Amino acid sequence: SVLSVTGIALLPHISIVLTSFADRWFMTVLPESMTFAHYGMVFDHSLSSSSIRISLILSVFSTLLDIVVGVSIAYLLVRTNIPFKSVLDSLAMLPLALPGLVLAFGYLAGYSGTFLDARHYPMPLLVIAYGVRRLPYMVRAAYAGFQQTSVALEEAAQNLGASRFRSVWQITFPLILANLVAGGVLCFSFAMLEVSDSLILAMKADYYPITRAIYALLGRITDGAYIASAMGVLGMLLLMASLFLAGRFLGRRMGELFRA
Repeated sequence: SVLSVTGIALLPHISIVLTSFADRWFMTVLPESMTFAHYGMVFDHSLSSSSIRISLILSVFSTLLDIVVGVSIAYLLVRTNIPFKSVLDSLAMLPLALPGLVLAFGYLAGYSGTFLDARHYPMPLLVIAYGVRRLPYMVRAAYAGFQQTSVALEEAAQNLGASRFRSVWQITFPLILANLVAGGVLCFSFAMLEVSDSLILAMKADYYPITRAIYALLGRITDGAYIASAMGVLGMLLLMASLFLAGRFLGRRMGELFRA
């Protein structure tokens, strides 16, 4: 039945939540005792706390990159008559179809020996990788906004002497702000929990993002699994909140962000 399938699908999430609160848990169905200490250790432990800071930096810059590039692509697709628009649209959606590990290894091999070599300083390449992976969300959010905003408003402003840039900046952007905020929230939250690029490109502990730190903490015999589980729960809450906010901003148009 549907409930059985849903229950099986939720078992890993329930296990992570229980582990994050477990004080003692050995050979029993449920934890023997519970504690909130592991959530405090997320921000006190050197590896987990630094990974949060690194992920925040990477996510902010990758989201800004997505906004600039994504809005530009969406504008070209909706407001111009450039040739091969379907090709540009397909290329913008391509990161949704390609496995993250394939892209990560491609970045690693393609930029080896250059100033973007991840083996030396992975931050710039991680920003690019995060941005490319989440670019389709911003393109679709801006695309939907431009489609729902009449071009006649921009044309009227241009007839009154405004430049194309000024008409878009002062008239269209405020009207599609909800779309951009929703797309930005999704780009930011998914970048915070990006797995493939983080595991492959972050090779030094000083530059571990959250997901790479979770993987490293799982190898600690004492408290690593508990701290990693607490970080996982916080990540799930972040994704739930971001999807809720994006849904509030976009409503029924939310599905446009996931159309390839």
